[in-house]
Amino acid sequence: MAKSPEEMRAGMIEKLNETTGKSLPEWAKVVAATELDGHQKVLRYLKTKHGVTHGYANLIAQETLRPADAPRGGEDLVDAQYAGAKAGLRPIYDAMIEKVKLFGRDVEISPKKTYVSLRRRKQFGLIQASSASRIDVGINLKGTAATERLEPSGSFNAMVSHRVRVGSVKDVDKELEGWLRKAYEGA
Repeated sequence: MAKSPEEMRAGMIEKLNETTGKSLPEWAKVVAATELDGHQKVLRYLKTKHGVTHGYANLIAQETLRPADAPRGGEDLVDAQYAGAKAGLRPIYDAMIEKVKLFGRDVEISPKKTYVSLRRRKQFGLIQASSASRIDVGINLKGTAATERLEPSGSFNAMVSHRVRVGSVKDVDKELEGWLRKAYEGA
């Protein structure tokens, strides 16, 4: 199975000293001494002045410019999505993830800043806490006719063909699971 973004990040940090000649704390000091603000400025500086490859320069910029209390990935991103007014939606998210994990060992659950991507070989769906009372489930089912519940994605998200609005755990039913499974099988 493919590595998660968190595993890839950890692997790069582990190899940072070997690959670039400095550890992350050492790079943090270098970046702090420049007084540069902004990801692109730091990225360009690391590439041009220190010969750091793009991937490692991007990692260093992300890690050194990120506030200490900012979410770092995985569960931290999910926790941030379901904090505050959206905390009541977390059981719905958890119920969906339980069902999706049963589709196969190749299911990849990839949290982003504002949604969670569901992938196999390619993205087949996404879960987004859209409001304090609703989660939107985006599903890639091109060629499938819309219904009252399985609506076209419209302006919701261009990465999926359909959307299902979910307001409670009881909405995580066989019908929704079936659409997600069909999208998974087509991915």
